[in-house]
Amino acid sequence: MRRRRFLAAAGSTAALSTAGCLGLSAGADDWDVGMTAEAFRPSEFTTTVGEEVVWENTSSRAHTVTAYEDTLPDGAAFFATGDFESESAARDAWDGSQGAITSGQRFSHTFEVAGEYSYFCVPHEKAGMVGTVVVEE
Repeated sequence: MRRRRFLAAAGSTAALSTAGCLGLSAGADDWDVGMTAEAFRPSEFTTTVGEEVVWENTSSRAHTVTAYEDTLPDGAAFFATGDFESESAARDAWDGSQGAITSGQRFSHTFEVAGEYSYFCVPHEKAGMVGTVVVEE
């Protein structure tokens, strides 16, 4: 959260002066990764150990955030919207609502182990909705 507070303070003047022109919404500094119809934005996000990453569904479609379980760094916790315990459980449960976050909803995860975390959206994976969180020491 320290990173977001710093960015919010550093960029508030610039954001306020251009918000009307750019169509920015209030609160955009409260999340790290947004979602379009079939993509995470940014598709790669870098953070540090112990920091919370916040995803917000900034689209009108339902999405999930689901870790690729077999690519998690050693000792890292699995994460998924819907609090599923495994990738297969998240995939099996998807019916259009299980594990979904809808427009404006958020999901967060605190990364305690350094490494690279690949994740995807269950219903939009085939369309290429995948992302990566790089966690540094």
